Amino acid sequence: MYDFEPRDYPTGPGIYMMKDDAGRIIYVGKAKNLRRRLTSYFRAVERHTPKTKVMVGKIAAIDYFRTGTEKEALLLEESLIKKHKPRYNIVLRDDKRYLLFRLNKKTKFPRLMVTRKVIRDGAQYYGPFVSADAARITYRLINRVFPLRKCSDKAMRNRIRPCLYHHIQQCPAPCVMHVDEQEYAAVVGRVEMLLSGRSGILLDMLQHDMEKASQEMDFERAAMFRDQIRAVQSTVERQAVVQEGGSDRDVVDAVAADGRLCLGVLFIRQGRLLGGRPFSWPGVGEDDTGEAIEAFLMQFYGKERDIPHEILLPWSLENSVVQQVLSDRRGESVQLVGPVTGLDKKLLAMARNNALEANKGNDDASMATLLASSLRLSRPAERVECVDISHLSGLNVRAGVVVFEMGRPSPESNRIYSIEEAEGTSDDYLALHLWAQRRIESGAPWPDLLLVDGGRGQLAAVQEGLIKAGGDDLFELASIAKAGRKAGELEDVIFRPGRKNPLSIRPGSPELLFLQRVRDAAHDHVIGRQRKVHRGRAMASRLESLEGIGPKTASIFWERFDSLEDMAGASVEDFLAIPGIGRKSAEKLRSQLAGLVGGTVGTDKNK
Repeated sequence: MYDFEPRDYPTGPGIYMMKDDAGRIIYVGKAKNLRRRLTSYFRAVERHTPKTKVMVGKIAAIDYFRTGTEKEALLLEESLIKKHKPRYNIVLRDDKRYLLFRLNKKTKFPRLMVTRKVIRDGAQYYGPFVSADAARITYRLINRVFPLRKCSDKAMRNRIRPCLYHHIQQCPAPCVMHVDEQEYAAVVGRVEMLLSGRSGILLDMLQHDMEKASQEMDFERAAMFRDQIRAVQSTVERQAVVQEGGSDRDVVDAVAADGRLCLGVLFIRQGRLLGGRPFSWPGVGEDDTGEAIEAFLMQFYGKERDIPHEILLPWSLENSVVQQVLSDRRGESVQLVGPVTGLDKKLLAMARNNALEANKGNDDASMATLLASSLRLSRPAERVECVDISHLSGLNVRAGVVVFEMGRPSPESNRIYSIEEAEGTSDDYLALHLWAQRRIESGAPWPDLLLVDGGRGQLAAVQEGLIKAGGDDLFELASIAKAGRKAGELEDVIFRPGRKNPLSIRPGSPELLFLQRVRDAAHDHVIGRQRKVHRGRAMASRLESLEGIGPKTASIFWERFDSLEDMAGASVEDFLAIPGIGRKSAEKLRSQLAGLVGGTVGTDKNK
């Protein structure tokens, strides 16, 4: 055990970092009084939880950093946990942001957007939506029956003709046509009522407007209100009412089961349950519930996340440092309250039960532990990244990275890296070496396991790149390669650094099938991007083949038009609006484009 001397540590607030004999940070903590908090680890060891006992036995050194206040210590602790992901901390690895609807009423003609980030710019946000598919279905439904503009502010300022949405009656085209601001504001108001939970009032208004239009024999307008009523009813049916006239609040509770701590969070907006999300940590017991909930609150509710006015917890954290930090992030007061009413207790029980049900038979959670055992990793592989290199005869070198969290794909975390330094070399080893350095520059979140598509050579190239960037101890490495003819073409083998021979993993085992799935996803990701780039370049090349079109002019054309067909269908006046294009050039280009796409263009009245 570490030879702890209390007098070596100060009595003020700060953070401490416990390290093992390899110098790795295994735990980061905060304290009002560093000396008192650290002393508690080395007194009455028999009273510690199993996790704490094991951790204390691995301590080889303790570093500390003093802060001015406990709040500063809390923020520094959160930053260090995200950066280092210590083994014995409660780490939120699946911290993806959920979809929100954004409505910026500061613009003259607001539009409804889907986003994952909250920007404190005065815009209104609605959500969150746990299911991205459900959110996008609602988004399409709203846009179909409540005509609002779809284009960005920049596109709206530069547009010279209505887009397709106007022609299918889903946008009034305020970009180029006169639109009554009051009528537009009325549509915005209805969308607000739907998204803010006032659907009952909205349905009454729409019913009244539909009947009035019908009485006035305006059947087209009546049909529009009928479609809006159906859209509202369809949206509301998917949301359960837990409290009539309720406000916005999240519900968080945790419970230990099967050697794991399971935490559940529910999202309630305007008294309606929008959804929930379970989390779990292996090797964490009931005694760690308080630490887990505080760590969850700090890591989950970041600056760009939707933070409600109230968060219901198993016990109150009012006037705590955590409450101060969340209030600062939200820009308004946040209340961390305990249960008061019977409904509060029912909601907490619902959050716990959802977390327990999600943990039962969850193969995704056990896969992290199974990978750690089979690949001999130092910790469960809860976050797995896989890299694959692709190029076109040595050109357009790209590294594609896919991410899996708790055994599930996390597509919003996938990335494509352009490796310009390897252009023209056709050297996959060099590309991987350079990419490894870029990966360290990209920063956290770090994977528990980085999987490389290739054999020992590719694995060594990545390892050398990580060493050069000073990040070789941040995560574990493995590679996956074909076994060869002798072992069977359909089999794959797994290599680990420092081993000449592959690991002995049974063909068809769950962990090998999972790694093959991850490898295939990385391959599809990078190949898909290559094909998209190749198509784009081919189309750009066709445009630049026309007389009078260079790379700069081609770039301007692609900013204003979506396809060659759109260019061929544009009028001469549309071309004249492009800088550097005169009437003769416009007429000539229009004729050339018509021939390029193999179609005909109707008579231009402006010609």
